[in-house]
Amino acid sequence: MPFANLPFANHKSLIVLALTYWLYFGQLGVLVPYLGIFLDGRGFSSAEIGELFAVITLARILGPGLWAGIADRTGNAVSVLRLGSFLTVATFCSVFLFEGFWGLTLSFGLMMMFWTAVLPQLEVITMKSVVGTKASYGLIRLWGSIGFICLTVGVGKALDSFSTETPVIVSVGVLLLLFVTTLFIQAPKASAEKHTATGSIWQYAKQRPFVVFIFASICLQISFGAYYGFFALYMRDLGYSGQQTGLFIALGVLVEVVIFLIASRLTARFGVWNLLFASLLLTALRWYALAAAADNMAVILLSQVIHALSFGLTHAVSVHFIHQFLPPAFHSRGQAIYISVAFGFGGAFGNYMAGQQWNQGANAYETFATAAVFSAIGAISLFFCKRKQLM
Repeated sequence: MPFANLPFANHKSLIVLALTYWLYFGQLGVLVPYLGIFLDGRGFSSAEIGELFAVITLARILGPGLWAGIADRTGNAVSVLRLGSFLTVATFCSVFLFEGFWGLTLSFGLMMMFWTAVLPQLEVITMKSVVGTKASYGLIRLWGSIGFICLTVGVGKALDSFSTETPVIVSVGVLLLLFVTTLFIQAPKASAEKHTATGSIWQYAKQRPFVVFIFASICLQISFGAYYGFFALYMRDLGYSGQQTGLFIALGVLVEVVIFLIASRLTARFGVWNLLFASLLLTALRWYALAAAADNMAVILLSQVIHALSFGLTHAVSVHFIHQFLPPAFHSRGQAIYISVAFGFGGAFGNYMAGQQWNQGANAYETFATAAVFSAIGAISLFFCKRKQLM
């Protein structure tokens, strides 16, 4: 990757973090869009695909809190990150040993349990590592989007020529490289001031701004169930090729790169509340556009541009909010609550609901329209919190 002319080129630790993001989100670019195609190739029905997505997503509820608690208490986020990466690739290899629903559910469930150890620690390490440098969180995180683009397009093209097993085969290689990369991550220098916080994280988590933020995030992730589970199958049913589907997905992530470059400036100017509201509302419009007019390529392209807000901007401002709202001693656990509750519970419910609605593609309109409703509910829920409380 061409790091030589970037603001953090002289910081080897930041380059390693950028590469880690590239591989982490590159793996998501391999598996998330194409897991449905892999399972369809194994003979699973749409209901079974939704159920499997839901079951393995539940691992994201328990995992983040467990790993973040260990990281916060030991102060060794790097070791937790490495252990999670190793166990992820080790358990994922069992996918090749199973064929049935429960066997694959076990494989993906274990993989997801250990996978949840990676991102919360990576976010905290990155936020601490950029302090005192010319780099920003967004500048490091955008490399995850680039990795997602590269591997999504590559695997989409490969699916036109190879079997539906391609996503899991590529995943093994990416996960192995991810583990190797984590071995080179350096722990950020400890602050001269030891961060301590009295009480429990729940005294902060139960406050209205945090509750509203989490509820809106849950609604957003519920709405993503249709997209994560069935977008690739939807495109295939509409006659688009695997390469075209990969390019559609890559476009959505490409515009994330721009968002991550300017996310900190947008947050400083408009605030978390305004950015979340705009993103959730436009996401609702995005899902309804896919429901009503996905046979029009221009509509798909526009909806994918909105992905920069649906995922990129909402994630960037969410990380910012948690980092500002919670004391430093609770940062890892705050990220864990966000990931486990929003992505875990919200994602599991969204995946299950989408799977029950999809009916082999016959109810595509209803599925994406329902997603639009949930995103709109998330936007409306923000009015239960004052703008100045979400900054």
